[in-house]
Amino acid sequence: MLSWDDEVSPAAAPRTPPQAPLGNVELTQPAANAPVAVDAALLAKRVNADDKRIINGKTDVNQLVPFKYKWAWDKYLAGCANHWMPQEVNMQRDIELWKNPNGLTDDERRLVKRNLGFFVTADSLAANNIVLGTYRHITAPECRQYLLRQAFEEAIHTHAYQYIVESLGLDEGEIFNAYNEVKSIRDKDEFLIPFINTLTDPAFTTGTVENDQKLLKSLIVFACLMEGLFFYVGFTQILALGRQNKMMGAAEQYQYILRDESMHCNFGIDLINTIKMENPLLWTAEFREEIKVLFLKAVDLEYAYAEDTMPRGVLGLNAPMFKGYLRFIANRRAQQIGLEQMFAQEENPFPWMSEMIDLKKERNFFETRVIEYQTGGALNWE
Repeated sequence: MLSWDDEVSPAAAPRTPPQAPLGNVELTQPAANAPVAVDAALLAKRVNADDKRIINGKTDVNQLVPFKYKWAWDKYLAGCANHWMPQEVNMQRDIELWKNPNGLTDDERRLVKRNLGFFVTADSLAANNIVLGTYRHITAPECRQYLLRQAFEEAIHTHAYQYIVESLGLDEGEIFNAYNEVKSIRDKDEFLIPFINTLTDPAFTTGTVENDQKLLKSLIVFACLMEGLFFYVGFTQILALGRQNKMMGAAEQYQYILRDESMHCNFGIDLINTIKMENPLLWTAEFREEIKVLFLKAVDLEYAYAEDTMPRGVLGLNAPMFKGYLRFIANRRAQQIGLEQMFAQEENPFPWMSEMIDLKKERNFFETRVIEYQTGGALNWE
């Protein structure tokens, strides 16, 4: 028997010598690149790209390749190449302007605080919808890969708003509770929450026409109406401040967020159209009418938000200007998912907003960062 002092460590234990080959049989190791024999039953279980589906797929969701939805993978790579972090943006000039009693008008300050109050909650709602709802119902691993990137970007956006709030020394309680206390913000959030609750319900599963339509409706609400419509009054307002050399650090971050959200919107539209193609029974006349009602309601809610954030003219903008803009955007989103336009043809009253999205330069528009905006020029927003 060994005492504690005599205990042998595994490293010191004697090794068993290798056994000699038996008889005249020579034992050899297979070449490193030799194919490994796999049981035929296992081979039959390997994923065939043609068998993949966006929803209700029967293939292994852990097997990324072979790709079927290359567009989703390409968007994932573009999002990664376009990475940014809020603290890379210098907020010093914004801080000095905000602390200067004469730096901004009361209407401009109201506009900034209302925007932060809406966005800080909106991106949290978007993240919850992805992580707790949408992700588990999407069965294409390429699309799941992008959703993971999108969820991280929503976290970056929430970080950006917090960074602006902290930098300016704003009342955190006021900003972070605006979704409870400001009607125009609360109404938009209450429009969205039922669609989140549907997908996050543990009992909800896809596989029936009714539930598949509920999932498709939620995707349309978040891609076309939340990220594709509800954000655009705020984006226009903050970027208009930046164009007048005001709040340029905040405006720069909003520009990066706009680029990200444009990608989210485009990904969502591709997802929606692919689901429609793979499941044509979902796209009924009745369902399309339900979507049209949601579009009209969303335009009304966003216009009410424009009126609340701009009770008077500010920055050369006023609420009535946004009526045409929101109709222009709603028409575009509707057509992108195969619906007829909702309103009579509208012109874009803010053509410079397209410049903000489509800008193909390695430096940001406002040029306030020391670190270059990495590969924005590689992105295509069509």
